[in-house]
Amino acid sequence: MTRVITAIALATAIVVSIDAATTTPAPVGSQGYSTELASAFDLAYNLDFTEALAAARGVIATHPDEPAAYRAVATVTWLQILFARGGTFVDHYLGKVTKMQVTMPQPPADLDAEFNKMIDKAIAIGDAHVRAHPKDAQAQFDLGSAWALRAGYAGSVQGSVTGAFAAARKAFNAQEYALKHDPKKIEPNLVVGMYRYAVSTLGMPSRMLAYMAGFGGGKERGIQMVERAATGGTEQADALFALAVIYSRDGRHADAVTKLQELVQRFPRNRILVLEEGAALIRAGHPDTADAVITAGMAKFNKDPRQHTLGEHAYWYYKRGLARLNWNHRADAATDLEEALAANPVGWVRGRIHVARGQLMDLAGKRTEAIADYRLGADYCGKHNDPFCVAEAVQFSRKPFALQ
Repeated sequence: MTRVITAIALATAIVVSIDAATTTPAPVGSQGYSTELASAFDLAYNLDFTEALAAARGVIATHPDEPAAYRAVATVTWLQILFARGGTFVDHYLGKVTKMQVTMPQPPADLDAEFNKMIDKAIAIGDAHVRAHPKDAQAQFDLGSAWALRAGYAGSVQGSVTGAFAAARKAFNAQEYALKHDPKKIEPNLVVGMYRYAVSTLGMPSRMLAYMAGFGGGKERGIQMVERAATGGTEQADALFALAVIYSRDGRHADAVTKLQELVQRFPRNRILVLEEGAALIRAGHPDTADAVITAGMAKFNKDPRQHTLGEHAYWYYKRGLARLNWNHRADAATDLEEALAANPVGWVRGRIHVARGQLMDLAGKRTEAIADYRLGADYCGKHNDPFCVAEAVQFSRKPFALQ
């Protein structure tokens, strides 16, 4: 059952933020409500967190009975936590859904408290709305969105398996109800589709347990639902990011590049999206284009005075070094990887850098040095819960790396 619970929690975590810019229609006489929430999320997704929180709290001040306003503050706070912990990279979600790809540090206490305060309030208001109007699709959707945020946070930040499962089941049921009673409403497709996708990746015994607990499955159906959410509506941006992760996990790297390019255009101040576009291009087999994209992004990163995510400097150089390695520009790759190591990378990134260095050593015919780097890589990645990196290190320790 633990595998099922964790899978459901990470299905939400993959989305990074599954709430919307606005999910509740503005009351009569408050035409600015939707615009204010949309502005808050635009700021957040452009990494302007302070301004985003101010905008979202302003909506609470003017609409204290709207659950979407509290969800907005909770969502921006969650994004801040992920950013501070270095948990915003697609690489975190490319391992098995049943296990977090890398270990993350504890969240800042003040942000953790703020998230829980805001999401508890959103759930309380949403629950009151459902009790007053139990058959109302919008009320069910609002409540389901709040529980989905709770599930994602419990799984991705708190590591609470039980809390994630309980919240996810409530989110799934409420969102399915909203979709059933208002089929034209596209937003519930995101949460329901992500949970269906997650369940579909499990082995048969775990899938059966998930079905018994009330979760639906179906990989293709799940992806189609997320794709529908990405066509418009208030969940569009989150659905685009979810698809970038799903496509990357499923080997549809060209499709992932397309979605990330859409996001880069939509949120031009979000430099992390540029870095992810470059990483996706590497996976898609276009290291030359990846080099150009990452280099342009690094120029923006170096001029950006805003907060950096944990280990970000090293990660930029690691990804460009990886692109240059795959492009067979060995000297430039070596320079970038050494810069990445000198920039105090987080443990799992340090491990991956050593694996990339080992690959360079293999290309140079230095097998002894290559094996030493692979062993270091496996050690660091093993300590920081990065099984993908460990598997690569073991693979190339047994058989020398060669470019395709």
